[in-house]
Amino acid sequence: MEGLKDKTADLVDHVEDIADTFYQLAVVNAAQKATNLASSFLVVLALSVFGVIGLLFGGIALSLWLGDLVGSRAGGFLIGAGIFLLLLGVIVVLRKQIIFPFIRDMLIRKMYD
Repeated sequence: MEGLKDKTADLVDHVEDIADTFYQLAVVNAAQKATNLASSFLVVLALSVFGVIGLLFGGIALSLWLGDLVGSRAGGFLIGAGIFLLLLGVIVVLRKQIIFPFIRDMLIRKMYD
């Protein structure tokens, strides 16, 4: 009878250890996923900031160049603004078909990575 009680006590100890290990593993996995998601967010944020700055300077350079071509700086900036508005229209039209699914899939891939 004592042997059975000892085995039961050992079994309970082992089950508690396994449950504690699973809990610690879940905490580590959650922390790792949160860290991966946060680092990905920071990289995307930095790339977006640099991209916007590059787009701004590129747009100014394009507008100045177009202004020299047409002989009017204001005309060059209007043509540059028209190009950016055209690109904005394309993005708005394609956002539900291409852009949102791409972002959604990227986030899901990062969560399960």
